[in-house]
Amino acid sequence: KRYVLLAVIFSSVRYTSASATHYSIPEELKEGSVVANLATDLSLDIKSLNQRKMRLDIIANKKYLDVNKETGELYVVEKIDREHICTTKSSASCYLRLEVILENPVRIFNMEVEILDMNDNAPQFRRETIHLDITESTPTGERFSLSNAVDPDVGSNSVKTYHLSESEQFTIEVQTGRDGSKFANLILKQTLDREQQAVHNLILTAVDGGTPARSGTASVIVRVLDTNDNAPTFEKDNLSVKIMENSPTGSIVVHLNATDLDEGSNSDITYSYSLYTSEKAQETFNLNPATGEITVKGVLNYEDFRIYDMEVIAADKGATSLSGQCTIKILVEDMNDNHPEISIKSFQSPVTENIELDTVIAVVSVSDKDSGDNGIVDLHIPDNMPFKLRESSDNYYELVVSEPLDREKVPEYDITFTVTDRGSPPLSDNETMTLELLDVNDNVPQFPQSFYTIRVMENNAPGALLSSLTAFDPDLHENQYLVYFIIEKEISNTSMSMLFSINPENGNLYALKTFDYEIEKEFLFHIEARDSGSPPLSSNVTVHIIIVDQNDNAPVIVSPWRAHGSVVEEKIPRSTDKGSLIAKVIALDTDSVHNSRITYQFLQVTDATLFSLDQYNGEIRTMRMFSYRDPRHQRLVVVAKDNGEPALSATVTIKLTTMETAVKAYSDMTEEPLEYDIFSDINLYLVIGLGSVSFLLLITILVTIVIKCQKPKPSKAAPPSRNSVISERNSTIADSTLVSNDAYWYSLFLAETRKGKLVVRQPLPKGSRYIVSSIPRGTGLTDTSDSAASTLQV
Repeated sequence: KRYVLLAVIFSSVRYTSASATHYSIPEELKEGSVVANLATDLSLDIKSLNQRKMRLDIIANKKYLDVNKETGELYVVEKIDREHICTTKSSASCYLRLEVILENPVRIFNMEVEILDMNDNAPQFRRETIHLDITESTPTGERFSLSNAVDPDVGSNSVKTYHLSESEQFTIEVQTGRDGSKFANLILKQTLDREQQAVHNLILTAVDGGTPARSGTASVIVRVLDTNDNAPTFEKDNLSVKIMENSPTGSIVVHLNATDLDEGSNSDITYSYSLYTSEKAQETFNLNPATGEITVKGVLNYEDFRIYDMEVIAADKGATSLSGQCTIKILVEDMNDNHPEISIKSFQSPVTENIELDTVIAVVSVSDKDSGDNGIVDLHIPDNMPFKLRESSDNYYELVVSEPLDREKVPEYDITFTVTDRGSPPLSDNETMTLELLDVNDNVPQFPQSFYTIRVMENNAPGALLSSLTAFDPDLHENQYLVYFIIEKEISNTSMSMLFSINPENGNLYALKTFDYEIEKEFLFHIEARDSGSPPLSSNVTVHIIIVDQNDNAPVIVSPWRAHGSVVEEKIPRSTDKGSLIAKVIALDTDSVHNSRITYQFLQVTDATLFSLDQYNGEIRTMRMFSYRDPRHQRLVVVAKDNGEPALSATVTIKLTTMETAVKAYSDMTEEPLEYDIFSDINLYLVIGLGSVSFLLLITILVTIVIKCQKPKPSKAAPPSRNSVISERNSTIADSTLVSNDAYWYSLFLAETRKGKLVVRQPLPKGSRYIVSSIPRGTGLTDTSDSAASTLQV
């Protein structure tokens, strides 16, 4: 039964012919590339492939190829590398053998796929660097083997030839081995010289026969080995060396330096005296055989022996020793062993600082016991001195003044005379003398400032120190002692010496009196500083004394005027309109502008909703009309406060009574022209009081005018005041933030108008300020010519 079954199986298998199907493909085909269509090549029906099983059996390297069972195409599964499949180069051919098996019925097809070589590998040397050692005595034509390059490609793609980089000394010869491989030999074509070039760097290149050709390189380093073919040589064959007498033992005379171009023991040098060197020279000088250094061994004396001749041999340690010679002449020189000497024959000190130029200050002599250059000497003084040396005779010098002297800059000079010989090395000596300068009175006193501004607070204590005006004089002794004076100057028949005093010794300035800013505001005078020289010198400085105001005057209320301690009573109709001017408080302060600035405030008020007070001009106005509920009597207390520190003040009490009868209210002075402003009848006592105040103020002004007329001042027209009581443009009452004069005129204005007259201010020529004219009530525009009888000029 077993045999029958096998017979049945084999009877169904059909084999292909003995010859196999052959394909040739290049290596490095990409994945998926189709090699062949087996269905076409094997005459198979494509439709029957779906019913029959096809199987590919690759004998070796099964991972590279496969067959599409539906189309019958043989394709590349993985990139093919011929050198990886066929690792040996014994055969130029490389195959992949495979079988295609079909079932139903079974058919087997033998196939072979030849992998064709591509030039995908460059030649490569086993070693990147090839080292060769060649002695410089090697004859030309000598051959040296070099490592060959390998190329995994086959045939013409393998190594074809070699090339050597350009070289004058070497070339190559390419040969072929029994297996067809190529190798190269290095040939010496020119004699080598290590001393000229010790190392030769060459590049060996292997080139294959592919298209395009590929190549690989290796570095060939040839080291030239030395032979003893160079003798030692000295830098100079003849030397002449100078050495000073009395040079100590061990002093270096000369350091010989022979060189040998060879290397190793061929360049090791030994120094020695030749037979031509005298015993005297060998006893006096020592030669170091290893370093070639010649040093002093005995005593050198210029007078005993001046010249030494010697010959030194330098020999190398090669197998065949080579040597060189050097002749040396040592000259012993005289030593500069005597110092120069300096002698001061005369020296004048002290001298006055105004000494004349070219005056002789000192006489100096110099000498040296040596001879030749060692006995020639030079004399010097520092370059920054106002003196110079002048040679008077052989080795004699005079010190003279070459520049003006100034004791205030340099009071004395330390003059150092230095004498130096011309030996080598030079020797020197020096001597220092001190020249003292005497002072002359050639400097005027100097103040630190050319102008002094001194501020003095009024009400100062007499004798108080104002400032210290100290001058400086750079001179000495009596030429430096200063005395201070006030240069006399009269102001209003008053001498400066009556107002101020200066300490003549230290310049301290004192006030002799108490100053009042309201009377005296500044002083300008000169102070002189004079020294005690002969003749004396002096200078002066300008002093500006400014009196600084203190807030020492309280405001004085001049309107509304009232007797001391009394209350001002005013009557107004109850029908007064809102905004009507009820009263105007005016205060004056005789302090400076800063301290005399007045502000007004209610201290007490019966009804704060009924009246307003302007804090700057003191005007009291109604804020609304009176109602039947408002009390008949209103009491207002106003305080006038100045701008000083601390502030001073004054108060006034105004008692207002409202009346049902027709009483004409004050007109708004800022709106009606002055010439038509007529006041209603007022209490006779108020008129008499205001008149008295006006009279007293008038007398005060007259006295002030008389005093000021005694002080001559440059004529200067006063500019129109911005605080004028009466405007010159429209003759109305203007802004009443007043200075003292305006307060007085306004007070006078009230007094005169209550008497039924009108007051007008007008500018006057020739520097006068105002004219006050009393004009009968009811007249028209002011006419100053009609009122000359009652005019007051200020």
